[in-house]
Amino acid sequence: MAAESTQPAIPEPGTAPRRRGKGRRRKAPSTGHKALRATAWTAAGVVVLGGAGAGYLYFKLNGNLHSVDINQALGADRPTKIDNGSENILVLGSDTRSGKNKKLGGGTDDGSARSDTAMIVHVYKGHKQASVVSIPRDTLVDRPQCTDTKGTAHPAASGVMFNEAYSTGGAACAVKTVESITGIRMDHYLEVDFEGFQRLIDDLGGVQVTTTRSIKDPQSHLDLKAGPHTLDGEQALGLVRTRHGVGDGSDLGRIQLQQAFIKALIDQVKHVGVLTNPKKLYDLADTATKAVTTDSDLGSVNSLIDFASGLKGISSSHMKMVTMPVQYDPANPNRVLLEKTKAQLVWNALKNDRPIPKSATKGTATGEAKGVVTG
Repeated sequence: MAAESTQPAIPEPGTAPRRRGKGRRRKAPSTGHKALRATAWTAAGVVVLGGAGAGYLYFKLNGNLHSVDINQALGADRPTKIDNGSENILVLGSDTRSGKNKKLGGGTDDGSARSDTAMIVHVYKGHKQASVVSIPRDTLVDRPQCTDTKGTAHPAASGVMFNEAYSTGGAACAVKTVESITGIRMDHYLEVDFEGFQRLIDDLGGVQVTTTRSIKDPQSHLDLKAGPHTLDGEQALGLVRTRHGVGDGSDLGRIQLQQAFIKALIDQVKHVGVLTNPKKLYDLADTATKAVTTDSDLGSVNSLIDFASGLKGISSSHMKMVTMPVQYDPANPNRVLLEKTKAQLVWNALKNDRPIPKSATKGTATGEAKGVVTG
């Protein structure tokens, strides 16, 4: 978990979680939730299955959760919350290379944490459809001045990689940067790290995918022949992290692999028979609550259950997944630049709770891994 995370208070003994009608969500206070980490999103979906228990099980799961107070860190200088029934969630993958995550591969253990996966999940009014906008980590952006959740102020910086916001000031600075780019307030924040993601996939019993060509990348410990696979946690992690195993080696190609895997993962969660297997139910809920870091408004089991209940009706077929409109940087082919005019079409659509138009991504830079992975 991120070093800045704090454990929320556990409810008073004997306090049972309140039950709510199926699909209903408690109105969260105005706030300042990654899939992967739409994986984080899927992990939250798993949590709802564990919400029926009370007593020890409830307190145990509640004690697993970690949260960060985005509202307090960012204050009032934020976009206005759009009250049209939709929600915007920033989902991040915490790419720390230290501790237990080191053995999972992916670079030098320098003690820092990165957000190599970032997605804006827009849940439309009615909570039956969603749009997911992946933000390439290599996008050069102007990062605004921000204050992290420890109260440390960080000056603004121009022309820096997007994922530098998280490594500089953690969750609060990542949210601040996304809100600066989009002009949209993030209602929630969800984060998952390497180890939690791998354990979640293993607890699910693996995820079934088909690869249309071989993928081999020693850096991410991945070696898959073309054909059907049931990926375990380590293989799934390698797939969503690989850049060199297939395509042009770019972050844009990796995003295409991630989006395909996320859809397969969501379908897998919906078909896992956890309701008839109490041990599997508990293992999934335990792993999911340990794996995620949330904003403080989702920092209890009750709140997370309410939130996840509102996502249960969204299947992969009702998710539109795009990459934020970018073009390769002429000065550095390893970096991309925001296509501001086309990106504004995306942000306007989300603000108005409308579908993202095809024109928003037409002619923008893409990777070369589309269709390599299918569910």
